[in-house]
Amino acid sequence: MISHANVLQSYTAAVALCAAVMDVRSRRIPNWFTLPTLVGALILQVTIGGLHALALSFVASVLAGSLFLVLFLAGGMGGGDVKLIAAIAAGIGLSNTGALLVLTALCGGVMAIVVIVWHRRVWHSVRNVGRIVAHHCENGLEPHPELNVRNKRNLRLPYALAITAGTLLTISLEKVGQ
Repeated sequence: MISHANVLQSYTAAVALCAAVMDVRSRRIPNWFTLPTLVGALILQVTIGGLHALALSFVASVLAGSLFLVLFLAGGMGGGDVKLIAAIAAGIGLSNTGALLVLTALCGGVMAIVVIVWHRRVWHSVRNVGRIVAHHCENGLEPHPELNVRNKRNLRLPYALAITAGTLLTISLEKVGQ
């Protein structure tokens, strides 16, 4: 028998996987994908769990989206990543959003290290981290003029991969806990 949790987990995993494919192929996660998936997650939550589940999922979405919005404003990620994490958090629910954010950050960190090592830019990247930290200490959230996600010359990571890995790990951990 298919449980309500399985429906939400399957929907959320499918959304994450589709977004990862889009991000790898085009380095974009378009609005026509993220906004309907957010609405779909909220509709599933209210249909399965009622208004209480809807409210908790809305809070999860705002919380996760707000944290990623800070990174977007600082020039560290694209807007599609912000909307994607909001949609994923709505599907995964408030009780799992903390794990989602931590696991996504860990996966993103590991992936970034792999990309840096693969391109043999370890010392260059360490120096750039120092430049970025110094810049943001002085200028707040203003993106660094060179070291930001919009500069095509910088090493870039399709972050939907990290979000997807974090999502799948969070769902797996929830399954183990059931």
